[in-house]
Amino acid sequence: MPSLRLGSVAPDFSAETTSGPINFHEFIGDSWAVLFSHPADFTPVCTTELGEVAKLAPEFEKRNVKVIGLSTNGLGDHANWVDDINKVNNVNLVFPIIADADRTVATLYDMLDSVEHDASNVVNGIPFTVRSVFVIDPAKRIRLILTYPASCGRNFDEILRAIDSLQLSDRQPIATPANWQPGEDVIVHVGVTTERAKEIFPTVREALPYLRFATLPKEN
Repeated sequence: MPSLRLGSVAPDFSAETTSGPINFHEFIGDSWAVLFSHPADFTPVCTTELGEVAKLAPEFEKRNVKVIGLSTNGLGDHANWVDDINKVNNVNLVFPIIADADRTVATLYDMLDSVEHDASNVVNGIPFTVRSVFVIDPAKRIRLILTYPASCGRNFDEILRAIDSLQLSDRQPIATPANWQPGEDVIVHVGVTTERAKEIFPTVREALPYLRFATLPKEN
């Protein structure tokens, strides 16, 4: 199976989830999606992560992003775990979590850990998933891939920031600089001349011939 890269079509699949059976591409529809995996249910780091995503649900919705989790347990475990997540984080988790007990989806997306990478994430010869994140656009193309070790919780504010950058660069001929936050100046795309940039953006500042900063026009 070829490895998944930026620009690859996200593999489609059917699965059981806490919200009922889904077909992944149909689930995405005309939205963006974030698919993120967890080593197992009732694990401490994952419990905080899922709670954080539940808290951020309005932020994902504002960006037309559907979130869907994955863990390698069955639906019964998922339901009990969601109760824990809601209680500990004071949230109401409503997005689906895939029940991938046979690791079909985890294998499809190359999420499984190995003894060579992290022996603590392989139990009795059975590999668990790493903390994978796939950001997928409405064309079902993978736009961002992040992989965290099992020991490190994810920064979902950074994932939102990256989505803001991706969506903005789809609308405007720009890139975003290091540590960029929405509302700050952006970088003019290298394919746009300075003369043309001055027609598109309210202000353009040339730091170097190949590095031009611009203020974004107001969007409706």
